[in-house]
Amino acid sequence: MTDAIALIPGAGGQGWLWHLVEADLRARGFDAFAIDLPAADEACGLPAYADTVVAAIGDRTDVTLVAQSMGAFTAPLVWERVPTRGVVFVNAMIPVPGETAGEWWAHVGSHEAMLKAAREGGYTTEFEDDVYFMHDIPADLVAYMNEHPSPETDTIFGDACTFTSWPERITVVTGRDDRLFPLELQRRVARDRVGVEPVVVPGGHLAALSYPTEVADAIARTFDD
Repeated sequence: MTDAIALIPGAGGQGWLWHLVEADLRARGFDAFAIDLPAADEACGLPAYADTVVAAIGDRTDVTLVAQSMGAFTAPLVWERVPTRGVVFVNAMIPVPGETAGEWWAHVGSHEAMLKAAREGGYTTEFEDDVYFMHDIPADLVAYMNEHPSPETDTIFGDACTFTSWPERITVVTGRDDRLFPLELQRRVARDRVGVEPVVVPGGHLAALSYPTEVADAIARTFDD
């Protein structure tokens, strides 16, 4: 049976952000599939996001969930409902039970870490997409993203991520050059929340677009255990 990998996007819910990693993993023989979330629908919050992922998984079993950024708040609601082999967090907002995405930033000191990294890195502390998201992404992909904006409603930020257990296999993948969630922050969150040392790959917050081979390598290596 082909190993299944569900690729869950972050804010904006565009499965397209995974398309290069998805293609790479499929070429390696995995049943990798990216999922679009109903992020633009104000009536949809975390439960609807989880329903969407569960529906996409269908009758697959032993699925590995790969969650990017805010997708980490959707993944726990999925792994409690479907047979899950493990989870891979990629530049992720790793939650604790009962936390909301809106609370996460202050709980982990995300803003302070972002400002500190900007000052040390010599780039602006004023938040700009080009600086914090697009700085290492090829120009053609940036153009596509600009032509296809992905709004995220406020609904999800108030939904508590209610879960009671973790999968046995937890991998954390961190972009070395992530400016939104700097490496130092991600290492601390991974150690404190799930007791895992991150796998560091090149790339920024959207490393799945800037370094898809390296991200796919990190995901594929979880099947070597």
